[in-house]
Amino acid sequence: MGQGYVFGRFRQWKSAFHAAPELPFSELLSAVRIEARLKQIGCSYRERVYPPQVTLWMFLSQVLSPDSSCRDTVARLLAYRTARGLSRCSADTSSYCEARKKLPEELIRGLVRDTGRELSAQASDRWCWLGRRVRIVDGTTCSMPDTAENEKAFGKPRNQRGPCGFPMARVLVVLCLATGAALDLALGPCRGKKTGELSLFRSLKKTFEPGDIVVADRMFCSYCDIASLQRRRIDSVFRINATRPVDFRRGERLGKDDHIVAWRRPARCPASFSRGEFALLPRELRLREIRIQVRVPGWRTRTLVVTTTLLDHKRYTKSALEQLYRQRWQGEVDLRSLKSTLQMDVLRCKTPSLVRKEIWTHLLANNLLRNTMSATAERHNVEPRQLSFRATQQLMNAFSALLTTSPLHALDALCHRLFAALAQHPVGNRPNRYEPRKRKRSAKPYPRMNHSRVEERRRCCKPGSA
Repeated sequence: MGQGYVFGRFRQWKSAFHAAPELPFSELLSAVRIEARLKQIGCSYRERVYPPQVTLWMFLSQVLSPDSSCRDTVARLLAYRTARGLSRCSADTSSYCEARKKLPEELIRGLVRDTGRELSAQASDRWCWLGRRVRIVDGTTCSMPDTAENEKAFGKPRNQRGPCGFPMARVLVVLCLATGAALDLALGPCRGKKTGELSLFRSLKKTFEPGDIVVADRMFCSYCDIASLQRRRIDSVFRINATRPVDFRRGERLGKDDHIVAWRRPARCPASFSRGEFALLPRELRLREIRIQVRVPGWRTRTLVVTTTLLDHKRYTKSALEQLYRQRWQGEVDLRSLKSTLQMDVLRCKTPSLVRKEIWTHLLANNLLRNTMSATAERHNVEPRQLSFRATQQLMNAFSALLTTSPLHALDALCHRLFAALAQHPVGNRPNRYEPRKRKRSAKPYPRMNHSRVEERRRCCKPGSA
């Protein structure tokens, strides 16, 4: 995925769909591609101001904008149509909101998976770990408006009771280590039966392909999941669960704090597995266990044990596996970029259907930004993770109008300048960095709202109330 690929896609976009809203990602998200996905899911529509293509591009621009309001998004479309001499559209946001409701969730979900899979497949070999594709699995939560529909669908955390608090969704994301692209997503309520991260992880089995390496924390370290992945020729590197005893005096010794042991299949079938699936798992599994000593000042963890199905200690040395598991933290950084930079931490939609679409749209925006970072990294001979995610978002927002309105012959020079500017924003090299988990800025000295807003207004009207 080099410079010629990106320039060619820009030219194709300019000639094929000249009347698109000003969004700088149509080189990957062309009208032809969206049309093909709409036909695949059997969605038909009539030509209007907000067809699915325009609605999706506006939804993406809303996610990428620092304002992220519907009014700002519609104003951007109104300004674009006025500059192009197209028919005037209303500045009211109701039509756009109705169009978002009709936008098929399958469309956004399919585009996220397609763009993530393509970006991962086009990653340079030097970005991979020992020539292997690595998938990071990590979970997070997202808050949303406290409507009755959202609360019924997603629920509230246990520490939020009564009329106050906000519903929260549990999100599990599969990320590509080489590029940071989101490959798939599992979404569920924050509490309830089969809503934990392990249950969501088991619903994403089809995301992984033979030859992948799955890296995750101790939550996902179970015999059945490791054996199920290995049965499909998928390797795993998990931090060992705290409930499982480890004794390095046993097993086949490979080196200091490095050995191969046999794990036995549990006696009972887990609730998330069918009896047929459980019967196909081997009765015994040979796994490698490695103890890692952390000697970095300021880090909380001092000792951890990692288990893996990579048994070849000559090719996959202990130090290489230590570095691989340390890169699991990149998943935390990627989720922080989604929640902080793209503002996915607090969602804006008021219905469960739109909440799901909003989360998927955030992941699609992430993939399109990661594509730009990968193209820049390929051209400047660096790795995508050496470039700033926030700088990419800022530059693409700044260049969006130029990319849309510039003539075809000026695109080459414009892309050269965009990539050159992005390459000047590398991520700072701060090895072994640590920060205290404290807030420097104190909160506002207002009491916490413990009743509904209607009740609080009524109390404000009472004589003598503060």
